[in-house]
Amino acid sequence: MEPRARTSVKNAPLCYRTLMLGPPLIGVTTSVTTGKEGERAVLNAAYAAAVQRAGGVPVLLPPQLEDQARAEIFARLQGVLLTGGGDLDPARFDEPPHRTVSGVSAARDRMEIALVEHALARRLPVLAICRGVQVLNVALGGSLYQDLPSDPGTPLLHSQEAPRDETTHRVRVVPGSRLEEVLGASELHVNSFHHQAIKRLGRGLAAVAFSEPDGVIEGAELPDSSRFVLGVQWHPEELEPREKTAQRLFRALVDACP
Repeated sequence: MEPRARTSVKNAPLCYRTLMLGPPLIGVTTSVTTGKEGERAVLNAAYAAAVQRAGGVPVLLPPQLEDQARAEIFARLQGVLLTGGGDLDPARFDEPPHRTVSGVSAARDRMEIALVEHALARRLPVLAICRGVQVLNVALGGSLYQDLPSDPGTPLLHSQEAPRDETTHRVRVVPGSRLEEVLGASELHVNSFHHQAIKRLGRGLAAVAFSEPDGVIEGAELPDSSRFVLGVQWHPEELEPREKTAQRLFRALVDACP
């Protein structure tokens, strides 16, 4: 894909021009794993590939960054991609953990919530995927269903056994929403790898997509046409090589960058 056209910065300081003339830098969050090799920051390659095909440059953000390094990187970002991974600590929304909660990383929770706050303060575009939309919701004061099979209870298998690039259930998108505009569709089939989901919406967020037939929130956004803050519960990065709706999500993120 050809790099997108950049806004003219002819009269900006040299260092700013140098940064802005290239493709936008997209901060991409990473997961944490711990094994015999020690603690690692990891990322499914599909995220980085999708950002690059959309014309952006992925900048990986490991939770292990110290505060000063994190601040320096955050200041240079032009967009944010919040990725999937382990569960958030339910203490973040004042609940005790359900027995199924797993993969909690205090460092990741702390870094990603700080990233959301930074991005919103600078009005940076944000695309939040799976865990990412949950982080966005919690950062804005919302809460989560900690285990969909038991609360609220659903017959739909939200953590599919099929391959990651296969779709397994239908999603209905709210007409007139930013998400519908970006996807170019009001209904689509998606993949699904989560056991948690948005319960109480965070401040300012609107629910704009729902799984069928159980009505679980599958998309949320800030309904402000002057900014791009959008989250989906499915994994478009795995569908992006062949699905136009997924490609449109990543291109919209890149195109919204300053």
